[in-house]
Amino acid sequence: MVTEKLLKAINGQITAEMWSANLYLAMSFHAAHKGWPGMAHWLERQWREENGHACRLAAYLLQRGAKPVVDKVDVVPNDFGTPLEMFTQVYRHECRVSKMIEALVELAAEEKDLPTQDFLWGFVREQVEEEAAAMGIMELMAHAGESGLLYADARLGKRE
Repeated sequence: MVTEKLLKAINGQITAEMWSANLYLAMSFHAAHKGWPGMAHWLERQWREENGHACRLAAYLLQRGAKPVVDKVDVVPNDFGTPLEMFTQVYRHECRVSKMIEALVELAAEEKDLPTQDFLWGFVREQVEEEAAAMGIMELMAHAGESGLLYADARLGKRE
């Protein structure tokens, strides 16, 4: 059974994942409006992934007999600057999410909840990939410069 303290924290993460999803959707709209369909596609896929994270957390709580809850999801920004600035924000956001997940793992350890620790380690591993992907896109855009953004956009549009 998940303790009340851990349940509250995981439900908080569900809400955070929903906020992240909204952030990426807003970024996708921004990119599409600015004429970057590949970036918009990549960010829309990220939106789907964040929704999936929220659903995986909820499914886990249900499996453990606990009730998942989505709290109020705050507004997200809607202006993200240049593509490089936007993906720098993606990277920083993923780093913040990593810290949130790590705090959940630490709390699960404090609560002596081994199944939850095991479940959350999957998210820890995934965050390593998320940070690396965002960093790679930032580096691609920095190296490509203004003249190479069409290439970067086309490349991001191939994300499955």
